[in-house]
Amino acid sequence: MQERSSVGELVERLRAEFDRYSPGGKLPSSRALVERYRVSPVTVSRALAHLAAEGLVVTRPGAGAFRARPPHTAAPVGDTSWQEVSLSADGAGDLVPRSVDASGVTVSLSAPPPGVIEFNGGYLHPSLQPERAMAAALARAGRRPGAWGRPPMEGLPELREWFARTVGGPVTAAEVLVSGGGQASLTTALRALAPPGAPVLVESPTYPGMLAIARSSGLRPVPVPVDPDGVRPDLLADAFRASGARVFVCQPLFQNPTGAVLAAGRRAEVLRIAREAGAFVVEDDFVRRLAHEDAGPLPRPLAAEDPDGVVVHVGSLTKATSPSFRVSALVARGPVLERLRAIQVVDSFFVPRPLQEAALELIGSPAWPRHLRSVATELRARRDAMAAALRLRLPRLALPHIPSGGYHLWLRLPDGTDEAAFTAAALRAGVALTPGRPYFSAEPPAAHVRLSFAAVAGTQEIAEGVRRLEAACREALPANRST
Repeated sequence: MQERSSVGELVERLRAEFDRYSPGGKLPSSRALVERYRVSPVTVSRALAHLAAEGLVVTRPGAGAFRARPPHTAAPVGDTSWQEVSLSADGAGDLVPRSVDASGVTVSLSAPPPGVIEFNGGYLHPSLQPERAMAAALARAGRRPGAWGRPPMEGLPELREWFARTVGGPVTAAEVLVSGGGQASLTTALRALAPPGAPVLVESPTYPGMLAIARSSGLRPVPVPVDPDGVRPDLLADAFRASGARVFVCQPLFQNPTGAVLAAGRRAEVLRIAREAGAFVVEDDFVRRLAHEDAGPLPRPLAAEDPDGVVVHVGSLTKATSPSFRVSALVARGPVLERLRAIQVVDSFFVPRPLQEAALELIGSPAWPRHLRSVATELRARRDAMAAALRLRLPRLALPHIPSGGYHLWLRLPDGTDEAAFTAAALRAGVALTPGRPYFSAEPPAAHVRLSFAAVAGTQEIAEGVRRLEAACREALPANRST
């Protein structure tokens, strides 16, 4: 975080001083900039690269950096209004909509403005990512024989074997496809299992990215409520009967956003209900590697208890590493495996081999278990710090469940709260958070927000963020009738 803010500050200072140099004029050397602004050589290099990308600087190897000359003529402004007709013509009859609402996904992918605390992030803060271990793994991977060649379409055998072992039960390497991240795996699974126009059962609330996948594929999400023990089997059975759906998507472990874990007594029941409906269960096992230090033994994936091919399992390395370390697995048995493989091949050919080789190097290194232990300890500390601060400073925000895994808390706002107004007030106070509405496929029962404790620098930033939210509560929450 400090390095990134230093780069931004240096970019602004250099941009402000550009009038000192004539077009084509040479800027001070990197060494001079290091000494003048008391920053690292890496910061100078990144700042110059940023300015070069903006077209303000030209770098010449061995010669230095120069102020770019202005273009001789401005590019003509085109007229793209014709696209409005082309993109919408006859769209009303499309089974698969050509426009996609990605707002529920981008809210957790977009970096907030400078100075805003990132309670909306969906990935580990850089200080929690195994950056040195990943860099070393990538360097070693690049030296592996054949590292830059074409990998098997299903993925490297050793990586498929590792994913099979982590799932356990009857799963074998032959039933694993290496995929390019959890989002890509879910997209492949839904395309394979349901035709456009079909219903698909989803937990309520659930991950907005999955809802976006379903809708962009022309599917109709049908909500099934979740309680502190996970999805309710009685309502799941009712939903299958009422909708005729043949797919149910769930997150049995540390569900997003509630943090619920599917209770032991419900696991076999969910599989039985799906099997009797002739339906698949897509298991999104997205944060198994982000269990907290006090989580205790974790339940096995549903796929480990499924000999009949009911479960299509999605597991990923991304959440425990970096947003750019997009390596995941699709696990399935029976004829559906070939359909999954065919769709994945058509869409992307294969996951780049250097990334697969780097994944093997990382998970096989001593740094990997150390990293997981460190993250488990840190996430527990951050979770406890956020929960304690919320209870002390913001007792009107209901915190019904404190999870023992994952990276966020799910809060219910007081009745009568305008969720959008609260989110906007929080941003004015200097906190970016995730509104609850995108997590519901139908009308939500109440206003909610999700607060991430993994994307910030540490517990001090969590405390400051909750302190800032007090101002948002004073501005946007309805009057407390008890006073």
